[in-house]
Amino acid sequence: MPAKPPTLPDAAGDFAHALLAWYRENYRPLPWREEPSLYRTVVSEFMCQQTQIATVLPYFARWMQALPDFAALASAPEEQVVKLWEGLGYYSRARNLHKLAKQWMAAKPKPQTAEAWRAFPGVGPYTAAAIASIAFGEKSAVVDGNVVRILARLTNDQQEFTDNGKAVKVFTALADELIQHTAEPGDHNQAMMELGATICAKANPQCLLCPVRGFCAGYREADPAQLPRMRKKSVINRRIDRVFLAHEGCLLVHQIPKTARRLAGMCELPPAELLSVAYPAELILTRRRGIANERIEERFLHVEWSPAIEKFVGGEETLFWQPVAELDAITLTGPHRKWLSELLNSKPR
Repeated sequence: MPAKPPTLPDAAGDFAHALLAWYRENYRPLPWREEPSLYRTVVSEFMCQQTQIATVLPYFARWMQALPDFAALASAPEEQVVKLWEGLGYYSRARNLHKLAKQWMAAKPKPQTAEAWRAFPGVGPYTAAAIASIAFGEKSAVVDGNVVRILARLTNDQQEFTDNGKAVKVFTALADELIQHTAEPGDHNQAMMELGATICAKANPQCLLCPVRGFCAGYREADPAQLPRMRKKSVINRRIDRVFLAHEGCLLVHQIPKTARRLAGMCELPPAELLSVAYPAELILTRRRGIANERIEERFLHVEWSPAIEKFVGGEETLFWQPVAELDAITLTGPHRKWLSELLNSKPR
């Protein structure tokens, strides 16, 4: 009879060994791996949340040059922190990282375990496990969408999950079991992240190149690309009309209130509904972006200056005139900085 193929968690030791051997030969030389430190690990984990590594790299380099350690970050003004983050999105991460640095500086003793790190702003189970394992060698498994995908395929788990959070709960026990079989928990966790990012991708997984293919029930018995089975979220479609108004070398800008749930304190072009005065408008640009499960169409309307608009702006706290030559001095959302470049190059000032 042919030998029974290895399955998890029974073959956890062999799996961990094969995964780590592959990682040490194939890992990407990322700056926080090449020059590791606790601070660099924390910053990279925050930046890489919901953001591709290729996007993160220039931001990480700029951040480290400006704020090289916890002390520098803790003492920096919030405006500088958010400005350095501009374009990465999900700006609550930057503010939480700022708060974390202040809390870490005051902490006695300094946190080491995943449990202790979870008391810090913006640190959930995944980030806590990553920091504790990479910086302190704790055998605490990271479980995110990448790891869920790997484990669902390895075990050929056919159940449908309503969301990623439910899937994380299901696979956390297996992830915790696997990491117990390695002497290098930080590298094990990074190997799982690397495998999900480069080989066991969401679409078109490269199964023939996978170092743990021999342990994968999904590869033997099903179509790995169909796993995990996630229920599709409903998409909300929205449309926002915005005002593009330049006058005497300045641009009308709207600052999102700092109490807002999203993009607090960031700047964008004003929503047209905010200017409750009559004005003629010409549609000059339409662009789209996605935030969470929302698909947003943004229409930009060219509006000419008038005394009525000037009077209205003077009485509205969230509206102000920003010199076009000094746009870099304010923190714009990433899409609006890009779209503003298009608009300013196509319309007279």
